[in-house]
Amino acid sequence: MTNETSDLPLAAEFPPATRADWMKLVDAALKGAPFDRKLVSKTYDGLRIEPLYERAADARPVAGRAPAAPWQVMQRVDHPDPAAANAQALHDLENGATGLTLVIAGSAGSYGYGLAATEAAIERALDGVYLDAGIALEIDAGTDTDAARLVAALVQRRGIAAGTTNIRFGLDPLAPNLAATVSDLAGRGFVGPFVAADGRPVHAAGGSEAQELAFALANGVAALRALEAGGIALDAARRMIFFRLAADADQFLTLAKFRALRKLWARVAEACGLEPQPICISAETAWRMMTRRDPHVNMLRTTIATFSAGLGDADAISVLPFTQAIGLPDGFARRIARNTQLILLEESNLAKVSDPAAGSGGMEDLTQKLCIAAWGLFQEIEAAGGMAAAFEHGLIQNKVAAARAERENAIAHRTDALTGVSEFPNIHEVPAKVLDVPPVGVARSTVLPQIRLAEPFEALRDASDRMLAATGARPKVFLANLGTLAEFTARATFAKNFFEAGGIEAVGDDDKSRGDMIAAFKASGAKLACLCSSDEVYAREAADAAKALAAAGAKRLYLAGRPRDADALKATGVGSFIFAGCDALVALQEAHSLVAM
Repeated sequence: MTNETSDLPLAAEFPPATRADWMKLVDAALKGAPFDRKLVSKTYDGLRIEPLYERAADARPVAGRAPAAPWQVMQRVDHPDPAAANAQALHDLENGATGLTLVIAGSAGSYGYGLAATEAAIERALDGVYLDAGIALEIDAGTDTDAARLVAALVQRRGIAAGTTNIRFGLDPLAPNLAATVSDLAGRGFVGPFVAADGRPVHAAGGSEAQELAFALANGVAALRALEAGGIALDAARRMIFFRLAADADQFLTLAKFRALRKLWARVAEACGLEPQPICISAETAWRMMTRRDPHVNMLRTTIATFSAGLGDADAISVLPFTQAIGLPDGFARRIARNTQLILLEESNLAKVSDPAAGSGGMEDLTQKLCIAAWGLFQEIEAAGGMAAAFEHGLIQNKVAAARAERENAIAHRTDALTGVSEFPNIHEVPAKVLDVPPVGVARSTVLPQIRLAEPFEALRDASDRMLAATGARPKVFLANLGTLAEFTARATFAKNFFEAGGIEAVGDDDKSRGDMIAAFKASGAKLACLCSSDEVYAREAADAAKALAAAGAKRLYLAGRPRDADALKATGVGSFIFAGCDALVALQEAHSLVAM
């Protein structure tokens, strides 16, 4: 650690600080607690994240987007009705978007919507869009090559010189006859890139950052092999490939991931005997972080994701509208998605500095660790025979499934918080508006099924809504607050958030007397009760209160906290303890089953 401000007169008054000095202060603050357990965290790849880093003295910026050049502000063209899709696209372009993502139904990024891959649908959706006026067009079609062929034919019918367009055709590296399709498009004068090495399927399936990078890298190498086998020279083939990555709300991991991909592909180029060149990376804010409940929080998540991808030098960014998980977004949600990027570009000037993370000790360390982890996984895929063979043997699926299980366990225990869903839920929220358009299908891949991390908690909220619609009331839990306001508030607040994350409405009293508490419990109509107070109050009053509530008809009695005399409290009728780090999902599912009895 260096004294960065030693040249300032004020700083000169103080002796240089060292890491040893910092560690002495840390040891005193921890009071004997383990340093690693308290201050060191790990990613889902097992990468260690330290609390403090020294500056990386010899780091160089990663070659990415052109200096001071803005990324392309992409907007989705995914309305199943081509005329409506066209109206949305034109409005977006008139109001700040600089590119369009043509989403085909059933593709990895369709999320239940998208256009049909037909000549009529594509022509109508792009009516009035001047493809030779600097507008970027990216096709998200999966393994289907029809959309690429139809867009190329549309350009020719309009009499547009293919070389004046900016189209990323998005062909899948494992698509049949890939080299022939690419050669045909290049022969018509299109400059591409043509093939998408897409890491999003791994991310949307719950995979880790290194797994997503390794998957994208293996896709890129598969494309290189297919193109070279089709007679295309490697130097030309690599310029025909672009990459897609998901950007999520983990700011530092996302930023490091985008930086790492450029370093990894440079290593592939060197292994092929080529001089590394900058690559094109297209980013999309992550599907798995989107929530149906309290969807306005998605605006915060997508802003962080866009910020991170932008600083990671993404060449193009597509922001999922905040209501994407609920249904087809309306004009307001699309405007917010567009303006999120415009504000970061035009007001925050994020694109003015190339690779601003260069030299940061933490970011350089995380980038390098991601490179090492991803390269190791990539080598495993290559050793298995490449991308297709790795899928056939289940290598990729099994690794992603393991990461997904670990992630889902963290969500269930709320060690990974989902704001507005597992934490700080709003059980009385007003539903957000979406267009009244039914889904047209889901992504075709069953090999890497898409998930959203909030789904298990949302299922419980849905069950609560159904009960409200059927009976006029939600499932309830009575908060039996013991002692004074100061003694029970902290755990009563915790319990309220805990139960309402599962759609169980929390009601309670201020414990004026034991008789009043029992009367309030009976009047509430709740079948469940939860004792809330401090450990000291529990020692005095919990046993009597538990017996009284059990006698009054509580089907299950909970206690907020982890008291030392848990066994003794169980003997008085306490059935479950809720606390930070417990399996909230299991507890809430059990509570729903008790209420339904």
